[in-house]
Order: sequence, then C-alpha cells, then structure tokens
Amino acid sequence: MDLFDYSLQSQIKNDAPLADRLRPRTLEEFVGQSHILAAGRLLNRAIQADQLSSLIFFGPPGTGKTTLARIIANTTKAQFLSLNAVLSGVKDIRDSIAQAENYRKEYQRRTILFIDEVHRFNKAQQDALLPHVENGTVILIGATTENPYFEVNKALVSRSRIFQLNPLTAEDLGRIIDFALSNRERGYGKLNIRLAEDAKDHLTRVANGDARAVLNALELAVVTSQPDVEGWIHLNLDVAEESIQKKAILYDKDGDVHFDTISAFIKSLRGSDPDAALYWMAKMVYGGEDPRFIFRRMIIFAGEDIGMADPGALPLVMSAAQAFDYVGMPEGRFHLAEACLYLATAPKSNSGFAFFDALRSVQEEKDGDVPNHLRDGNRDKEGFGHGKGYLYPHAYKDHWVSQQYLPDVMQGRVFYEPTKQGYEATVRDQVARRREAQLAAMLELTASEGQTWEEQWKGRTLGNTGEILGSIRDHLFSYLSLDRHGMVLCLQTGSGLLLGEALRRVPEGTVYALADNPRDEKTLKSRFLDRDPLLRPVIQLSHKRDGVLDLSHLVQEGILFDAVIGRAVLSRYPDKTTILEQIGRVLSDNGVLVLAENIPQAGQRLSAYIPESRISAHLRKKLVETEATIYADVDNPQTNWQGETLLSWVRSAGFHIEKHTQTRFLNDVLISPQKMDSWFVLDKPDRASYADQLREGLTLAEIESVRKVLFSELAGKVVSWKTTWLFFKAVRKR
Repeated sequence: MDLFDYSLQSQIKNDAPLADRLRPRTLEEFVGQSHILAAGRLLNRAIQADQLSSLIFFGPPGTGKTTLARIIANTTKAQFLSLNAVLSGVKDIRDSIAQAENYRKEYQRRTILFIDEVHRFNKAQQDALLPHVENGTVILIGATTENPYFEVNKALVSRSRIFQLNPLTAEDLGRIIDFALSNRERGYGKLNIRLAEDAKDHLTRVANGDARAVLNALELAVVTSQPDVEGWIHLNLDVAEESIQKKAILYDKDGDVHFDTISAFIKSLRGSDPDAALYWMAKMVYGGEDPRFIFRRMIIFAGEDIGMADPGALPLVMSAAQAFDYVGMPEGRFHLAEACLYLATAPKSNSGFAFFDALRSVQEEKDGDVPNHLRDGNRDKEGFGHGKGYLYPHAYKDHWVSQQYLPDVMQGRVFYEPTKQGYEATVRDQVARRREAQLAAMLELTASEGQTWEEQWKGRTLGNTGEILGSIRDHLFSYLSLDRHGMVLCLQTGSGLLLGEALRRVPEGTVYALADNPRDEKTLKSRFLDRDPLLRPVIQLSHKRDGVLDLSHLVQEGILFDAVIGRAVLSRYPDKTTILEQIGRVLSDNGVLVLAENIPQAGQRLSAYIPESRISAHLRKKLVETEATIYADVDNPQTNWQGETLLSWVRSAGFHIEKHTQTRFLNDVLISPQKMDSWFVLDKPDRASYADQLREGLTLAEIESVRKVLFSELAGKVVSWKTTWLFFKAVRKR
C-alpha cells in the first residue's frame, strides 16, 4: 500500500457512518442478545474456545448479525473470508473455496466463510457451497433477515446451527447511545452534546430494536445541529423527531422456485421433491417400464426411507398397488401418482437400519440368553420357573413398566435412535425418557447396600422404581417453562435422570450438571460422548466445603442459570439455608428453583409391616412411639422436618414459593436379607442403624423380637414401600 492508498483508507475510515465506526469489536462491547451470548451460553463458549461449527444468524436488521461475524473474525485463529450474497456469484464462491483449500494445505488451519444476506443466494450458488460445508473445507457463518427454514437451502440449514437474534430492547439501545456520546475515538466523546431524556426515549422507542437505525438518527441529529455560544449541541425532542420519523417495515420476498437434482426417481423421493419425482416416474411410464416395478421400488422406499416417520406410508403404497392391479392402465396412473406424491411429501427417517446394527451384534458378539422372566412359561414354569417375575405392562399406568428385556450381557445397548421427523418425533422423547428412567432405576438399585447381583436383578425386574423415577422427573419439569437457549443447572445428578430431559428442553442452550463423586462424573460424561462437544452437558464434580455443597466456583465465573433443578438435594445436608442462599446467587433475574425432596417423616414405617398377631399390643405401641421419636429427632437434620418446615427455610433464604405439592408414591421394593442385616447391626460405626435408634425406647430383647418378625415377613420379598415427595418452584424475592 502506497501513501495515497493509505491516505484514502484513512479518509474512508474517518468518514464512515457512526454505526460502522461504533461497530463492537469484542464480545465485551457487544450489547444485547444475552440469551445466546451471556457467560456460559453455547455461542459465547464456542467463540471463546474457537470451536465453531457452521452457523446461521437470523434476525431483524440492526441486531448484530454481521457484527458477531466480525467479532468472530477478530478472535478466531482460522482464516476469515467474507462475501455478500447480493454482490457475489458462483465464481466468487469458487475463489473463496480455492483460498480455503490452499490455506488448509499450507497452514493446516480452517477457514470461516461469512456470507451476509445468505438468503439472497440462488439455488445454484447454494448448491455450489454445500459440498464444501459438508466436507469441512469451510465453516459457514450466514446472516439473514429471512427465516432460514424457508429461505435457505434445507441441506445447508441441516448442517448449521441456527441462532435467532431478537430486536434490541430500549435499554440496550440506550446503552448504545451512551457509548456513542462518550467514546472519544470512534464516537462523539470529543463534542459537548446534551441529549434530552425525552429525546433519548423517543430514539430508542422508534428505532424498533435496530441499533443501526438509532445510531443513524443520532448521527443525523448531531451533524445537523449547530452548537450554542458556549459550544454545546442540544438535542431535544423536536430534533429527535426530525431525525427518525418512522419505523422500518420488514416484508417477505418471493422465494426462489427450484427443483431437486434430477438424477433418479428414488433420489427425488428421498429429497422430498414431488415435481422431480413425478417427472421421472412419467418418463419411466412413457418409456414402457412395468408400473409394478415402480410400485415395488416405492414399497421398499416406504420402509427404508420413511419408516417410523410416517407409519401410514407403507399401507398407502400397498393399497395403491392393489388398486392398480384391480383397475389397470390408463386409470391406474392416478394410483401411481397418489403413491408418488405421498412418499415425496412425507417426513423421512431411515431409523429402520437399526435392525442391521442388531443383526451385526448377533453375528459378531457373544450370544445372550433369554432372561428367565421373558421365557415361555407354558412348558417349563413349574420345573424351571420360566416366566416367573414377568410384569404384564398392560396392568400398569400408560401400559408400561420398567423391567429387563435385553440379555444380561447386552444391558444398556441402544440400537434404535428415533429421528425428529413426523410421527417418529412424537415417540422420540418417550423412548428416551423410558430408557433414562430404566437406567436410573438400574443404577440406584445396583448401589443398594448389601445386595447380591441376583437380588439387584430381581429388584429391577420385580420393582416399579423406573416408573416412579420417571414420574418424579416429569412432575419436576411440569413446573418449568424453558427457552430453547436456556441455561440449566442440575444438582446431584447421580444417575442422570434429570439431565437428559434438561437437554431436550434447551436444545440450543447449556446444561450444567454436578456429580456426587468421580465415578458418577465419569459415567455421565461417557453417556454423551456421541454428541457435538459444544452441545454436551457441562458435567463437573460437586465442590464441597465442610461437607456442604459449594457453588462459589459458579458464582466466581459469573455464570447465571435460568433454572436450577434437583432431586433429593437439600435433605442430605444439615445446613439447608446456606445451600439455598448459594443457589440464589447463581440464578438469573428471572431464574427459578425447582426441587423434589423426599419427606422422611411422611414415609414408610417398618412397624406397618408387622401383623397385629405377631407381637404384643404393648410392644407394638412402644415400637410405633419409638419410630415417631426417631423421625422427630431435632438433632437429625435428615429426618427432623416436614414439608412446611422445608418451605419455611426456602422463604428465609430469600425465595418466594410460587407453587408446591406433596405426592405419595408406592414403590415395589425387594427387601433382601443383607439389607435387613444392615438395619439391625448394633453400634454401627459410620451412622446409627435402625436398631441403634430403636434402643432409645426398646430393650435389646424387644429389638430382637422385632427383628425376627420383620425377617419372616419381609426378607427376600417385594413389598409396597411408601414415599412422600415435596415438589416446589421458587423465585428470588425482589
């Protein structure tokens, strides 16, 4: 660059409009869009970590789409190229791709290609870009004011993460005006300007969330106003009204009309292009192809490419084929056309390929025996106990109950992954929720004290723990209304029961999870390894100080959550108020706390399992009174509270209770002899056993009598165990 070029560039920079000069250069300068850019949010973390995938920013003018792309250009180590869809053609795209390929060869670094107004690219231009986005030659960042789901190539949309930018608030625009008036280098900080408050309010209101509009109006007001004798420029309401007279109005444009690549009939069906599919089918019929061959191909397509996304596709094609055989040509062409159009416009899913994964497992892996409770009990029930323990799903709520169906060696394997298309989308979450509840039940029962492997298996097979855990999860989330970009903190995640549902509720957001111990932390992380690294939950080991949950590390990082959720969080700690106060410090202004807590005092008493005829009335009375004393012990923070007690602690910690309910569950629980032994161990070193606590009101001889009766009534049996849970939703007091 020579002296004249440098002078020209400097002049252009100095003469640039105020909106361009004040364009933020860092995330710290960026104003608004906190729902995607606040500390800990997905996009913020992706930019800071320089781990971007293809993005499309969608929102009205002046909300920061292009600015975000430039901030990324300033922070990324990748090469940054920029195109404007209005001014660029296929040649420009090819040149950019060539630059990206050369840069990767020479420096082994990625290239980010920013395309402003990407919706203005026609079909040929978008098709030219697609393969290079798909193979990773470039990372696309597109900006559009139009809905990308309608205006951008579906293939590009499916390979990109969509971030919707909202119009800026009046407060956001006010901060931008203040920055413009105070910045001495790029704004008007060197001038003496007095902006009347009502004039500022008018500018921020009429700009309609558009930062560019408010800065253009401010610039016009400043340059057209003369300073007074003391050198002050006064911007009053009259000046503001002249500078910005009306809001910008958005209107939709006509979309490009396009056809899918005409390569084959099946590919046109798979691409959901009914016009191309009809064209190719007409060509086959005109050329003399047997229509029955076309029907056979459509029958295969209905199973392979549509499948569970629309289970009605297969019977419709079969009916059309049967009708064709009955009617014949030429009227049978209506049935060809009906089947073709249905398949082309139906949602698509190839999840049926899960069968081949299962087939490969059968061929290559160790053979798994049929679990005993699933075997046919008609022949060998008496001799071998086949079928014993099977739970008939129709006898349970929603015709489902948690039990083991896979062979022992295959427990935890997943073959079928429902897609998000059509009918299959309606069963996707249901399948995931049931798997999570069954896994949580398996993990919790496996961790039961003193149980053998066989007893753990029986507990999973005979109990309804998974069903109850699923009900607790669903009850908790019924209290929540989360934004797709939300921030959620799961406390005491344990088996991960709440984690999967939280991820489904905030697909474009971030979920933090605190694990109790390194084993749980490792297990939970392994469950999400197949997800995009930026979309995985942030799983951390719980910090504890003096045995109490410590959230100070989140406070120090400035991370705020829209929701904090947990199951049995407070009941395990003596100092519940301190934990609640810590939670309050990590909640956003509109954040909510939703917890489910088991109330021991309202739970099951062992005395209820003893028939009246088995012990004397005197001993029963002493046992019941002693149990009541145990649960009311003021020195035992795990049992000395009722639901209202806990809610009062929540209020004293600075929360307002918006909603709360108490729900009773009856859980089918296997009581193993080992578990009963642990209840009646005397002088237990780590914590008092049930027998230790009974010594407050019973003699050793009486305790032994109770033990013998309970052993005969409970040991090795599945019993109905009562638990009572308190659910509540709270917000910080203002």
